[in-house]
Amino acid sequence: MNLLADMGVSMSTVNALRELGHDVAHLREQGLMRMADPDIVAKARSEGRIVLTFDLDFGEIMALAGQASPSVILFRMRNQTPRVVTPRLIQVIHECHAELAAGAFVTVEDYGYRLRRLPIR
Repeated sequence: MNLLADMGVSMSTVNALRELGHDVAHLREQGLMRMADPDIVAKARSEGRIVLTFDLDFGEIMALAGQASPSVILFRMRNQTPRVVTPRLIQVIHECHAELAAGAFVTVEDYGYRLRRLPIR
């Protein structure tokens, strides 16, 4: 999958995804540390990438946008270390692959995840 990692996503998570064959761009590597959230959405949409983020603002941004892309994976977990986040992310990508490709907003929580198809109405 083509993914765009927001600033809160660890480089160790990015590297683990790359080892599995995913195409992952990280804002830090591109020198875009201060990119505004709506611009991140536009960048992901234009590049055909799924946004990976810990930023709760993306739910509102996607709801207001009313568009079917980009897909977003939002982490709302107490333990946000790569040791916990990475395997959960890999699980979500595997289990929600088709939905993410079609346009989805996935909220990853401590004991599961919630999936909403885009656009959010």
